[in-house]
Amino acid sequence: MYISKKEIEVRYAETDQMGIVYHANYLIWMELGRTALIQEMGFSYADMEKDGIISPVIDIAVSYKKSLHYGETAIVYTWVEAYNGFKTTYGYEIKTPDNETALTGTSSHICVKKENFKPIQFRKYYPEWHKAYEEAKK
Repeated sequence: MYISKKEIEVRYAETDQMGIVYHANYLIWMELGRTALIQEMGFSYADMEKDGIISPVIDIAVSYKKSLHYGETAIVYTWVEAYNGFKTTYGYEIKTPDNETALTGTSSHICVKKENFKPIQFRKYYPEWHKAYEEAKK
């Protein structure tokens, strides 16, 4: 299983009045982790979108374990949790600088044509990407 690692410095704007990261910002960090994973594997969401294909989130689940604070560094680990040629589920673990788990989660995605949101079979449109996901999944 391939796991991507992305470090993110917690910015002041991402925190609440207590200096704790606002919960929705973890979802943004999950997206950053997912994008980093895809880039490390040699692919690009931007290139896929140029082809008229987008990848909406169809399900997301998170479990908050420990708060991160302004000035700390979040470490986002991302991997392909499950993949069947149509739907991809990514796994995430966000760690504190002390290597404690701040969040665990998953997000599931399908690919659709941008003009009509009609689902596509990912394995047929992107066979090289499909092969990489088959090799990288948990």
